[in-house]
Amino acid sequence: MMKYFKIFEIVYLVVAVISIVEVVQMWDTDRNRAYLFMFFAVVSLGMFFFRRYYRKKFAERKNKK
Repeated sequence: MMKYFKIFEIVYLVVAVISIVEVVQMWDTDRNRAYLFMFFAVVSLGMFFFRRYYRKKFAERKNKK
């Protein structure tokens, strides 16, 4: 089960990287859309760190039992 959690963490990182690339490409042409992708990048990075924190916390709890 922990393997799936790690895969979803990586998916959030991939979404963040793709969003950052889109921001860089669109910054001069469509600023509003670039802001939208910037929002996706920030949320994706936040979800990555949130999920990683709780995955490690659950792993520690599982190892203590």
